[in-house]
Amino acid sequence: MTETSPVQVLTTEVPRAIAVDSGAGASLALAKYRLSLWLKSPRPYLMLIGFAGFLGFWYLSVEVWKLPRFSQMPGPTEVLHEWFSKDPTYGLSIFIPEYYMHIWVSTRRIAIAFFLATVIGVPFGLFLGWSERFKQFVFPVFEFLRPVPPLAWVPLAIVMFRGSETPVIFLTFLASFYATALNTMLGVESIDVSYVRAANCLGATRWQVFRHVIVPGAMPFIFTGLQISVGVAWFSLVAGEMVSGQYGLGYVINTSYTMVRYPTIIIGMATLGLVGYVTSAAVRLVGDYLMQWRTRELALGGDR
Repeated sequence: MTETSPVQVLTTEVPRAIAVDSGAGASLALAKYRLSLWLKSPRPYLMLIGFAGFLGFWYLSVEVWKLPRFSQMPGPTEVLHEWFSKDPTYGLSIFIPEYYMHIWVSTRRIAIAFFLATVIGVPFGLFLGWSERFKQFVFPVFEFLRPVPPLAWVPLAIVMFRGSETPVIFLTFLASFYATALNTMLGVESIDVSYVRAANCLGATRWQVFRHVIVPGAMPFIFTGLQISVGVAWFSLVAGEMVSGQYGLGYVINTSYTMVRYPTIIIGMATLGLVGYVTSAAVRLVGDYLMQWRTRELALGGDR
């Protein structure tokens, strides 16, 4: 008699329960179940050890050992004191309204660019993977432009778009669009051709095959691409805000460097990491929620 592993329990019993009850209660129950498994696993504690090791090395290198390469860097004590001070030396902390203005402006730019990249990139990637003729016509240009870094587009973005807001959004959109379109195309190409043939044998039209086979089959790759997309969008946003814009976390980092406000640079970087993690987690949660049909399908298939 073989023992049942925890992975087998997670992939059989939990999806089977979701298949029986697919309402909001099932989603909450699944979230609680995953949280309990996560807390029982070593992952959160290893994560804490990793952060403690990083902060400990930073503290020892700057404030204790005072290594030559780290002599100009602010230590974690100075950064935390500045970050949580009601009267910060360099004028930026959690008690300053301007701090939240920078976060809001960057998040708004990311939301607009990510929305445009999703609305344009997903259909574009679907047609790249679905239509061989369309791919032959468009994909070479796509691959020619994709390696060009967003910073190289800065002069043209300033010329093409008026104001300081639109160029930043355009630069953020570019990297996000490439990641979304490419992963969507790979998702279409990963679909087993037997599904398409089966649909054709049942009399499905080309549009019906595209709608009921291609789009659902590519969904896992699409949401993986969206998670990558929102991450690279933050990279491009910071680059754009360093060149253009009066608000934003990239603007904070750049101006802090020119004005020798090194603790504020670390504050901007840490805030960028936190906000970026939250946006990526939000995209992942939305993807998990919208992909519940696939979990139920796998559970039902496993019972056969």
